Amino acid sequence: MAVMGSIGLAIIYGFKVNVSIAILSMVNHTALRNVSMEGMEDGPFLWDKKTQGLIHSMYFTGYLISMIPSGIVAEKISARWVMNIAVLLNAIASVLSPAAANLSFGVFAGMRFIQGLGGGASFPAMHVMIAKWAPPKERNVIGSIIYAGTALGTVISILLTGLIAAELGWKAVFYIEGGLCLIWCTVWWIAIQDSPGEQKRFISTYEKAYILDALGTSGSEHHSSKKIPLGRIFTSMPFIAILVAHFCSNCGWYMLLTQLPTYMNEVLHFDLKTNAGLSSLPYFCMWIFTLILSYLLTNLQGKGTISMTISRKIGTLFASVPPMVCLVLVSYMTNATGAVVVMTIAVTCIGGMYCGFLANHIDIAPNFAGTLVALTNAVATIPGIVVPIVVGYLTSSSDPDVKLFAWKMIFFATAIFYVIEIVVYWVFGTAVEQPWNNINSYDVSDATQSLPLKQGKE
Repeated sequence: MAVMGSIGLAIIYGFKVNVSIAILSMVNHTALRNVSMEGMEDGPFLWDKKTQGLIHSMYFTGYLISMIPSGIVAEKISARWVMNIAVLLNAIASVLSPAAANLSFGVFAGMRFIQGLGGGASFPAMHVMIAKWAPPKERNVIGSIIYAGTALGTVISILLTGLIAAELGWKAVFYIEGGLCLIWCTVWWIAIQDSPGEQKRFISTYEKAYILDALGTSGSEHHSSKKIPLGRIFTSMPFIAILVAHFCSNCGWYMLLTQLPTYMNEVLHFDLKTNAGLSSLPYFCMWIFTLILSYLLTNLQGKGTISMTISRKIGTLFASVPPMVCLVLVSYMTNATGAVVVMTIAVTCIGGMYCGFLANHIDIAPNFAGTLVALTNAVATIPGIVVPIVVGYLTSSSDPDVKLFAWKMIFFATAIFYVIEIVVYWVFGTAVEQPWNNINSYDVSDATQSLPLKQGKE
């Protein structure tokens, strides 16, 4: 499940970023005089920076809309099917994107909206899958393996998109990447079930017994009658800490995820192939860093050196303080190589979020993991909608000095959000399961069925 889940999120994130690269070869830069770029081959579309920002934002609009409903459906009906449909929507919309772009900007933006709907459903679905499949003591490693797929998917997508666009043209990007992802949908449908208790294939009797014993459940409950305690959730400081950390982190994450290729092109003046290679480097380092950090933190927990709470705070510390420092530094750098190194360090360290606050929902309320991540991710998606539009407006000037100053202001503003993230989470964050995790609207005694009953040191 962990490997397939990781590949699934890699696919989702690949589609999230591929347009950031593909659009560089889709736009007619010569016709758009205020954004002309030396050495850049022209595409057929007259989409200025503001229009491109709207295209990016349409993805996150769909992402925002689908999140909460998909989290509820994943908890009450089937996380497995929510995840499968999420990837399927992305694949189909990708294959249809070239025709949509030729019809109009609006239709192409509609395809991005549909892909966003799928993307928004993926995280709640995987949180529910982790809550049902991962023994508490192994959540750090399993969760990090799964969510590290987002970084790996970004690497592969940026490299593959840049290569395909340069060699075969922008249309091939959408056909090839969309077609390949249909394979995953088929394998996931055949191989994966919602929980260990329902899994009949590709799992040993010992492994199933071990997981179910660690979780203390039959492993097949969907808790369809369990009422979501929204009042308790929104007055819970541990949840508020995750919410603030998630929002502030995404202000930086989405800025880098969607705008780094543009920064590499406009400010550092790298061509498409070089841009793709350099833009993917930080995410490859992030993937490696995430796996190493989760392994180290899990070992320290196993030895009793740190609690789960401290582990989550260390992960969040890495995801906020180094990126904050790096963004301030890059604002004053004029050397392209130095800027790439600093930006690589920034993105690499953001990987700490996967074993930090982003895994914390499952700790405080495993029964509502899908709903919690949907709620925080919904708020944290607002930067995904706003950032591309704001960056597009601020960097639309043809004056290099004005453009450079705009990027500096963008980096400084992002650094401030990282400060807020670490302060709030370090003070109020915890990995202790909250009492409202066991609330049941029909029978309080059903709390004995909650996930998990067996926990490691918090």
